[in-house]
Amino acid sequence: MASNKDDFNLKDTKPQLGERWPHGGARGGGGWISSDRATSTYDLVEQMFYLYVRVVKAKDLPPNPITGNIDPYVEVKVGNYKGTTRHFEKKTNPEWKQVFAFSKDKLQSSMVEVFVRDREMLGRDDYVGKVVFDMHEVPTRVPPDSPLAPQWYRLEDRHGDTKVKGEVMLAVWMGTQADEAFPESWHSDAASVKGEGVHSVRSKVYVSPKLWYLRVNVIEAHDVEPHEKGEMPQAFVKAQVGNQVLKTKLSPTRTNNPLWNEDLIFVAAEPFEEQLVLTVENKVTSAKDEVMGRLIVPLHIFERRLDHRPVHSKWFNLEKFGFGALEGDKRHELKFSSRVHLRVCLEGAYHVLDESTMYISDQRPTARQLWKNPIGILEVGILSAQGLQPMKKIDGKGSTDAYCVAKYGLKWVRTRTILESFNPKWNEQYTWEVYDPCTVITLGVFDNNHLGGGDGTKGDSRIGKVRIRLSTLETDRIYTNSYPLLVLQPSGLKKMGELQLAVRFTCLSLANMIYLYGHPLLPKMHYLHPFTVNQLDSLRYQAMKIVAVRLGRAEPPLRKEVVEYMLDVDSHMWSMRRSKANFFRIVSLFSGAITMSKWLGEVCQWKNPVTTILVHVLFFILICYPELILPTIFLYMFLIGIWNYRFRPRHPSHMDIKLSCAEVVHPDELDEEFDTFPTSKQQDVARMRYDRLRSVAGRIQTVVGDIATQGERFQALLSWRDPRATSLFIIFCFIAAVVLYITPFRIIALISGIFWLRHPRFRSKLPSVPSNFFRRLPSRADSML
Repeated sequence: MASNKDDFNLKDTKPQLGERWPHGGARGGGGWISSDRATSTYDLVEQMFYLYVRVVKAKDLPPNPITGNIDPYVEVKVGNYKGTTRHFEKKTNPEWKQVFAFSKDKLQSSMVEVFVRDREMLGRDDYVGKVVFDMHEVPTRVPPDSPLAPQWYRLEDRHGDTKVKGEVMLAVWMGTQADEAFPESWHSDAASVKGEGVHSVRSKVYVSPKLWYLRVNVIEAHDVEPHEKGEMPQAFVKAQVGNQVLKTKLSPTRTNNPLWNEDLIFVAAEPFEEQLVLTVENKVTSAKDEVMGRLIVPLHIFERRLDHRPVHSKWFNLEKFGFGALEGDKRHELKFSSRVHLRVCLEGAYHVLDESTMYISDQRPTARQLWKNPIGILEVGILSAQGLQPMKKIDGKGSTDAYCVAKYGLKWVRTRTILESFNPKWNEQYTWEVYDPCTVITLGVFDNNHLGGGDGTKGDSRIGKVRIRLSTLETDRIYTNSYPLLVLQPSGLKKMGELQLAVRFTCLSLANMIYLYGHPLLPKMHYLHPFTVNQLDSLRYQAMKIVAVRLGRAEPPLRKEVVEYMLDVDSHMWSMRRSKANFFRIVSLFSGAITMSKWLGEVCQWKNPVTTILVHVLFFILICYPELILPTIFLYMFLIGIWNYRFRPRHPSHMDIKLSCAEVVHPDELDEEFDTFPTSKQQDVARMRYDRLRSVAGRIQTVVGDIATQGERFQALLSWRDPRATSLFIIFCFIAAVVLYITPFRIIALISGIFWLRHPRFRSKLPSVPSNFFRRLPSRADSML
């Protein structure tokens, strides 16, 4: 853990954002830009210059005089960096269409050499020819200018004195990461990556699959027969979509025509690859079920519902199971068929939750025709990371190959991987449409373990995560901050580095944004036909699994461990630390009320006579003019809000170690938090933790019991459980009703206020009469075992 606690806080940064092109182009001369120019395409990142070499094709290459053919490839060399194209067998006019990008900051040569070589199976590859460019003569291209047109260049011999046979089509220019060729280029920064690992270092944009809730309303079945003909079945229905399996309750009676009328909810993703497999089964014994009929239906045939109106039900014939079906008794099958009555639809008016509602980044319904217009634009510049910790060892030396993933709505982005750097610079900018300001963007930093050097079985390691709630951002302001990357490990809290971001939230329609604040966060179907808490938890888990599987099939894959970390797959697991943090959050909520109560107590005790007299004056004014009470309260809150504007937060929120109770957490509590479910610890450790949990639960049980006792005492006032207490109370109520009827309310309020604010000389240190009376009332705790 770092010794300086300021290291865990958010820091301001002042990066040089925007694109600034020097006078005369790159490298001091020969460029196309004659003045300073700023473009808005990449205005939230720092400018990074790259030398681009586009190798398009070659023609008329001379064949090898010995073999009579040529297997050409191109080698681009700039100083110590060298990149090669793939080779073609026996082809004199090859086409490569490949782009090479060399970071200008790391260039150690003023020459660009492009070699054409002939690959040989044995021995050294033959030299065919080369083209050489002077870096000072390379033009600069600024988007949105059109791409630089490639040209044919004659090949030269080794010494560059004479031309040889053959030509190669090339384009060489100086540009930035805003260039269209940048994402698909071969990068000199990743020159050591070989094989399939090349794909995993490039930046990519992913889109989550379109998720639907599939509602299967199992109504009834007719003419279901068990294998034992003489017995009535006790039937239930089991439905399966992919890996999701749900069952109805058992039919309440044994019958051939069972009735359930039960909803089963699944998550399905487009394109629909799974089918609905439904079986009607008989509960023979507690350990044995027999299948009486089966139904397999593709999902695309079901109606897509866009509101709460019911869909039409339909009867489906069941395929037969058992001995008769195996014999193929067609004559009996014509006379008799089991059927099941279903009402199935794909719910388009719900939002399929694949992330916690606490950090939701999207709330639009599944059906696109129900979407509203966006109310804003979110732009994020992922600049760099600083001070990353070594995540693995290569040749005995610590190393980190970092990339960043951002998730907002359906769109995921992944930056390129920067190899072997503890201070990687990405400088990539991404944009999202915003449909609701009360949403959260999540960014995570990971170490790439799939670069081809190892076995590739180890997952990408977590470095840290940042969340930013859009509603806390001022519109049209650029936030440039360095966010601490904090992770909890079994050994304790650890700072893994810092992530530097530039964030801007632009509002497209202020009226629509204000309009949204009065509307539900989720689509209306979540409130008209809500799911249970258990259903939502199960459906969210299934949706996360589907998203992880689908994104893991992309190229390069966004791996399962990355998706699960971004979606907080383990947020529901028990944690003593998190429970303490939530308890202290509740305590802090009541701190204002407790402070106000203490202040009123001091007023009543005349600790400060001047304050007490002023409170008396205010009280008399409100008694005389009761119509001022509510305006005074709202004016007071208005003034507090205006006063607090001076102290408003200037930065986005970040991971707070004090709020999370991560500073002084006990090692055993951390070990328990990282334990698997079910536990993998030894029996004595599990027993100790169970006993600790029992002690905590015992205290919670006592508090809940005390709350129940106070509530039951209120009920006992009129329940005649204590006849004397109830008699006294109803007599008091009658007298109070008469007094309140004949006495003006202002007089009652005035007398009550003066009595409440009376001087301590007229107070008793003993509990009041109402308190004594209430504590003597009976509760049902006496009847508890």
